[in-house]
Amino acid sequence: MPEKRVPLRKCVGCGEMIGKKEAVRIVRDKDGNISIDPTGKKSGRGAYICKDKSCLEQAQKGRKLERSLKCQIPAEIYETIEKELTSDK
Repeated sequence: MPEKRVPLRKCVGCGEMIGKKEAVRIVRDKDGNISIDPTGKKSGRGAYICKDKSCLEQAQKGRKLERSLKCQIPAEIYETIEKELTSDK
């Protein structure tokens, strides 16, 4: 039986291809609200980031997450994402 293919996603911070299950999805819905999507099934524009604080810092410094979601992201959102990343460990 052939092996099951693992879906890969590109981290906006480091640019590495990682498994969908090893990444955190951040979503901007049609109303412009930004949230973390633990299920990976929320509708809206999504971006993936590694479960690593340094990747989040790279994404924030280079405004990569803002480019991916095509909107301005306030500092409070970055703080929320950072708390979520550190609570997973």
